[in-house]
Amino acid sequence: MQLISPFGNNKKAISIDDETEVIFVADMFAETYSGGAELTTEALIKNAPMKIQKILSKDVSINLLENGASKYWIFGNFAALDVRLIPSIVANLKYSVLEYDYKYCRYRSPEKHLFAEQEECNCHEAEIGKMISAFYFGAKSLWWMSEAQQNHYFSKFPFLAQKKNCVLSSVFGDTTFVDIKLLRHGAKNEDRTKWIVLGSDSWVKGADQAKQWCIDQGHEYEVVWGLSHHETLIKLSEAKGFVYLPRGKDTCPRMVIEAKLLGCELVLNDYVQHKDEEWFATDNILEIEEYLYSARDTFWKAIQHEMNHKPTISGYMTTKDCFRQDYPFREAILSMFGFCDEVVVVDGGSTDDTWQELKTWASHSPKSIKLVFKQKKRDWDHPRFAVFDGEQKALARSLCTGDFCWQQDADEIVHENDYDKIRKTVLDFPNYTNLISLPVTEYWGSSGKVRIDVNPWKWRLSRNLPHITHGIPGNLRQTDEAGDLYSLPGSDGCDFIHKDTLELIPHASFYNEGAHNARVAALQGNADALTAYTEWFNRCTELLPGVHHYSWRNLERKIRTYRDYWSSHWQSLYNIKQEDTAENNMFFQKPWTEVSDEEITVLAKALEEKMGGWVFHNPVDFSSPTPSITVECGHPKIMENNNE
Repeated sequence: MQLISPFGNNKKAISIDDETEVIFVADMFAETYSGGAELTTEALIKNAPMKIQKILSKDVSINLLENGASKYWIFGNFAALDVRLIPSIVANLKYSVLEYDYKYCRYRSPEKHLFAEQEECNCHEAEIGKMISAFYFGAKSLWWMSEAQQNHYFSKFPFLAQKKNCVLSSVFGDTTFVDIKLLRHGAKNEDRTKWIVLGSDSWVKGADQAKQWCIDQGHEYEVVWGLSHHETLIKLSEAKGFVYLPRGKDTCPRMVIEAKLLGCELVLNDYVQHKDEEWFATDNILEIEEYLYSARDTFWKAIQHEMNHKPTISGYMTTKDCFRQDYPFREAILSMFGFCDEVVVVDGGSTDDTWQELKTWASHSPKSIKLVFKQKKRDWDHPRFAVFDGEQKALARSLCTGDFCWQQDADEIVHENDYDKIRKTVLDFPNYTNLISLPVTEYWGSSGKVRIDVNPWKWRLSRNLPHITHGIPGNLRQTDEAGDLYSLPGSDGCDFIHKDTLELIPHASFYNEGAHNARVAALQGNADALTAYTEWFNRCTELLPGVHHYSWRNLERKIRTYRDYWSSHWQSLYNIKQEDTAENNMFFQKPWTEVSDEEITVLAKALEEKMGGWVFHNPVDFSSPTPSITVECGHPKIMENNNE
């Protein structure tokens, strides 16, 4: 039976053994070709502490990827791989890459590219370079043959430096070590006069240059090519030296290493990329062998770690006068205990009992959870005080030590049904992104109404990478006359941004065009659209973790905090000055100074009874009631006894 590739190429039907733990993909294996890469691959496979299955890159299909999605994959040379499969690999597989050369270049060598086309290689800017770099960025770990090779990749693709990178070198099997030791011992008393030249017809290997050097020096030489690996080792053990002058970068040619271990003099150029590395530059043969011998264990211990690693989660939030503002901050923190390995809270200098409460918690923290509570006082009377909100979040995030970061506000609660979902999400976190948005259940009043007039998502879960922080995106940043930062409308001051470029961090979202269109239609009064959106949202909250947002649950409290704080907050953030006038009061159409507590109570009751939400960019219009939905999961248990 043959499986049909969706790309139109018939692929050989290959089954993946149930016992297979790791799938090793390569263009060729040592059974058919004894090249340097193939011998390194074979040495690794023979010393693997788990069940390995070899698969040729040409035989990889979409069906195979699906069948092997639960396995760990290692990609060696993959010139024969259908590159159209790479997005599927990145999105769905856990894998590592073992890079032997320079696959981002279509010649697999920047120097050969220059020779062939008479212009510098620019493949890193072309489609092939972008595809390969995305492939490598999606890997759990990247393995290089030499430091120089690794650094070259970093110069072309700086973001790869964020990944787990390891310099491996060529790897030798036990048989090779034994052969070399025996041959080295047997050659001690030999009169060695001949030089060896590698007779490869590869442009990169520079066979003609090596021959010419021997001729120029008047040395007798022998061209070695087409011999078995053992026969090649014999030739090296009998030779005076080995001359190798590649025309392009050769990342870690194993024949150079073998020649040195067998006592040959070496004539090399700078394209031999490992020649100056500490482990190779020594004259102590035993130290070189020790380094090479340990490479196999280094590789497999790291792979096992990636296979068995359970990512840690740091939850972080900020606080400021939470008691005074009636924020359920204690419930918010407790809900993070259900799935976090670490909880970080940064307080902005609370003047009520919030900080005292946090310090009490810190002294009685659960042993299973690391608590980090820090106070960073700010000048909240500063004209641009609203900018501090993002800076506080950035500080809290910087204190996180987990593999992933979960951002949560003091009025957001995670449902107990979502704890395991979050842990599963980090295990299956998409390789193609560093940030995902997740559902937000936004309550309107205490009746259980859930708003649909606001976006049902928020940036939430991210990899803990040093370049990710919070703040105002660069394109929205402005400074006032005093030189203080503020934002143009379009940011809340707390966006996920790149620390250096200030660009928004791209995010993956569950929210799609169909859901958006249904929500818009529902807001316009379409009953069928409201039903469809309700079903979609409940399905999302069933499958995905999220938060329950209680900011608008107590409408009377919300109106008061808007009067006492949020109005001035937005004016501070956007550098605007609004007089206390009827035109500027979207709640009452009268100055706040003329609004009584009784009026606030009456409005809150009307909003809860007659509306399903309202965005107060415009005066509330009770003649156009907004719809709402209900969620099937109900409130988190931790909030059942919380009557705001």
